[in-house]
Amino acid sequence: MSATATRRGPIAALNPVAKLGAALLIALPLVLTIDPVSAAVALLLELPLLAAAGLHRREFWVRTLPIWIAAPLAAVTIALYGATSGEVYAEWFVVRISEGSLTLALATFFRVLAIGLPAVVLFVTVDPTDLADGLAQLLRLPARFVLGGLAGMRLLGLLTHDWRALALARRARGVADTGRVRRSLGMAFALLVLSIRRGSTLATAMEARGFGGSGPRTWARESRFGWRDWMLLAVGAAISATAITVAVLTGSWNFILGGAA
Repeated sequence: MSATATRRGPIAALNPVAKLGAALLIALPLVLTIDPVSAAVALLLELPLLAAAGLHRREFWVRTLPIWIAAPLAAVTIALYGATSGEVYAEWFVVRISEGSLTLALATFFRVLAIGLPAVVLFVTVDPTDLADGLAQLLRLPARFVLGGLAGMRLLGLLTHDWRALALARRARGVADTGRVRRSLGMAFALLVLSIRRGSTLATAMEARGFGGSGPRTWARESRFGWRDWMLLAVGAAISATAITVAVLTGSWNFILGGAA
C-alpha cells in the first residue's frame, strides 16, 4: 500500500519531486547562515506545512523524535565548547560558556529543527516507487541508477526481518545465551553476507528482465507534476526568502562562507 494511502493531508498526495524540492529550498538558506533569527522564522513558517502533511499526532512525534533529541544535544555542545565571544558567564577546564556560544547554541537548536523537521515529515509520505518515477521521468536521472536505488530501498525493510530470523535461529541452536557483543558482531557479519547474496541474485534477475538495457525505457505509471506541486515549491521558496529577509533586516544574518563569526 502506498505511503500516501492512509493520509489525507493536502501534501500527502503531491509528487515526491515537489516534496524533495521544497525541503531543499527550505534548507538552502539555513545551510548558508547560522543565526537564531532566520532559523526561528523558518521554523515558525514551517508549522502550517508540517500540519498539512497529514501525519497523526503520535506518528509525528515518533518519526521526529531523533530530531528533537539531536537539537538540544547539539545546542548544549555548542554552548559548552563553542567559539567564545562577548561576556564569559562560566569557565571550567575546556568548558567555557559565553554570550557568543549561547547565541550559537540557540541558532544551532533552531537550525536543526528547521532543517530536519520538514525533511522527515515530508518524506514520511513518500512512496519509494513514486519517488523513483519522478526522479527518472521528471528530473531525467539515469534509469539504471534510479531503479538500482529503488531496489535497494525496497530491500531495506527486509533487514529487520532477517535480523530477527537470525536471532531466533541462533537461540534455537543454543548459541544466543551468552556473549551479547560477540553474538551481535557475528549476526552483523551473517547479515552482510546474506545481503550481498540477495543483492547479486536481484541484480541478475533485474538484468534478465531487461532493466540494464540501453534502449528507451517505458514506465508503468506516469509521474505528473501539477499546479499543486508548483505551489509547494513556491511555499518552500517563500519560507526561505522570508527567513533571509528578516535575518538581514534585523542584522543577524551570519553568512558562513563569508567568514563571519
